[in-house]
Amino acid sequence: MDLVNHLEGRLLFAVPKKGRLQQATLDLLSGADVQFRRETRLDIALVKNLPIALIFLPAADIPTFVGEGRVDIGITGRDQVAEHDATLPAGEVSGVEEILDLGFGGCKLQVQVPQKGDINEASQLVGRNVVTSFTALSEAFFAKLEGVAPGEKLSTKIKYVGGSVEAACALGVADGIVDLVESGETMKAAGLKAIDTVVESTAVLVKSRNSNTDLLNLITSRIRAIRPVPVQHSSLQTGNRIKNYPGKRAPTITALEEPEWVAVSSMVEKKRIATVMDELIKVGATDILVLNIANSRTD
Repeated sequence: MDLVNHLEGRLLFAVPKKGRLQQATLDLLSGADVQFRRETRLDIALVKNLPIALIFLPAADIPTFVGEGRVDIGITGRDQVAEHDATLPAGEVSGVEEILDLGFGGCKLQVQVPQKGDINEASQLVGRNVVTSFTALSEAFFAKLEGVAPGEKLSTKIKYVGGSVEAACALGVADGIVDLVESGETMKAAGLKAIDTVVESTAVLVKSRNSNTDLLNLITSRIRAIRPVPVQHSSLQTGNRIKNYPGKRAPTITALEEPEWVAVSSMVEKKRIATVMDELIKVGATDILVLNIANSRTD
């Protein structure tokens, strides 16, 4: 059977194949009970317990594949989505729709210059050489500084480099760069300092604007639910239908400061976590926290 037939009928989910977002993304999928095994050097993995195929792509390419509808859903950085959208013709609506801020992979796309140089403001780079792998965002940023309309020729020379952008100034290729900054250690080690911020970023869950299936909504719900949220009191009676989990006679119910909300705790078999979370969402839970139990003794 060929690859096309393998993928037929499956939700296509793009995930970073490497880089700073990959491990956190894989941990997130594990928490959502997405079970898969990725064979060495293969960029496609079929999920065992759901009709989903994971497509491993460079984070920078994921917005393009999602925007064109080649994949249904994906995880990438907001900076990559912004770069993709900045390349669209004026007036064109992006095919990439952000569903959820995932809260990890925080960084800033910043304008950087040599620490020992005489440049302290981004406006001082106008007309000079700037190297980046985010050319569309950089061009839009300097277009505003120069006061020219998007798409018009800039006096600032924006050059593309795919990697090791921070070396451009030391090698005499650029007067400044636009690059991602997380902790700032790489920037400092390269003798650079940040003088402006182009965009702030975090990992986001995105979908193709035309994709909307029950499975997509289910996996979105699972990912959204990997956060602590209480249950509304009016839903508690319905929630009691699923309270009798093995090893626990009844859930623990704790009042919260807001009178209409309570927190509900119960023991669940590990293999049932994802499906129980699905049920809880249906009966009104708005946040769910999963904790491991180191030991338990029951009659």
